[in-house]
Amino acid sequence: MDEAVGDLKQALPCVVEAPTVHVEVHQRGGSTARKEDIKLSVWKLLNRHNIVFGDYAWVEFDEPFLTRNVQSVSIVDTELKVKDPQPIDLSSCNIALHIFQLNEDGPSSENLEEETENIIAANHWVLPAAEFHGLWDSLVYDVEVKSHLLDYVMTTLLFSDKKVDSNLIAWNRVVLLHGPPGTGKTSLCKALAQKLTIRLSSRYRYGQLVEINSHSLFSKWFSESGKLVTKMFQKIQDLIDDKDALVFVLIDEVESLTAARSACRAGTEPSDAIRVVNAVLTQIDQIKRHSNVVILTTSNITEKIDVAFVDRADIRQYVGLPSMAAIFKIYLSCLEELMKQLLTLRELEMIGFIENNVSKLSLFLSEISRKSEGLSGRVLRKLPFLAHALYIQAPTVTIEGFLQALSLAVDRQFEERKKLSS
Repeated sequence: MDEAVGDLKQALPCVVEAPTVHVEVHQRGGSTARKEDIKLSVWKLLNRHNIVFGDYAWVEFDEPFLTRNVQSVSIVDTELKVKDPQPIDLSSCNIALHIFQLNEDGPSSENLEEETENIIAANHWVLPAAEFHGLWDSLVYDVEVKSHLLDYVMTTLLFSDKKVDSNLIAWNRVVLLHGPPGTGKTSLCKALAQKLTIRLSSRYRYGQLVEINSHSLFSKWFSESGKLVTKMFQKIQDLIDDKDALVFVLIDEVESLTAARSACRAGTEPSDAIRVVNAVLTQIDQIKRHSNVVILTTSNITEKIDVAFVDRADIRQYVGLPSMAAIFKIYLSCLEELMKQLLTLRELEMIGFIENNVSKLSLFLSEISRKSEGLSGRVLRKLPFLAHALYIQAPTVTIEGFLQALSLAVDRQFEERKKLSS
């Protein structure tokens, strides 16, 4: 058998494709420049700077046209599948340019009329939204969570384009992210929708993100919840019918809409819940036929989800608590943000973080990261604020002083947890 596999490998031609590098071009909100003209100027910029080291962004330009019309030019997502940044020769890569403008409008509400009551059934964003700008980069994971999700959706679109028979090879356009609270599952769904809207901007004019308010769809009137779910998905179907839009349906805490029917039949859940599960499964089966929709779901307690829904999820991705390495990156991103305004910074200090992993400051941050293990990303992002509020209060502080405050804030967090648990 092994010999046969070896012979097959030798018989197949070895084709090495040039890597694809994605470049996101953030066009200014007031700019009316044509995308073709922006592309031409960006190509000239990349030709002048064709060697980069991992992800990189230009926010200042020596060309007046770019200064007037472009907020930033960013080489992105090169580090999703590699642990350390690598030098990249852009001249030997396939360059994919994605030009986008942010929608400054906030979310609108999708309402359902029920008897004399108006139910807010969902929040609705037009993408790419200013509210989610930078969210993707702020999420740090140990495993290749983000690259797996991107690859999944791109494969979904490829299979649809090539008209692969979904009766023979099944996919349902459903993603399920599960894991403990505070690990960024909902934020990741929103960031993924934003990222894909930008990456597929040449194919779809804009994105639509509908975040279903699961709890509001349970009506106080017996047997009405299943009908409300159906009404909600009918509104989503209207969005899907616009083939210029890429539609994302986000169902947070999906177990509230897809409770296990075995528990319902045992009498531990009201029979109305069975109607809701059936309605959700039916609607998913109907909209999965469309190539421009992706269903994103999250759960903290997967054992309560109906098995039929779990089976429909193409990807069931666990999102756990960050490791020490991920915590270090989260804290470092917080420090970089604070360096812009609050922290007094000597050049030697910055070099210590970026180039020398055994510097005093890096070792100090590593120790803080080690004792922060067990905290969620949500808590970690709050700790720099608490460190300043509780132990500094000054308008500026040295990095070393801030790290000392951060260390105290971590200790305090665990002390408070002990008090709450007792």
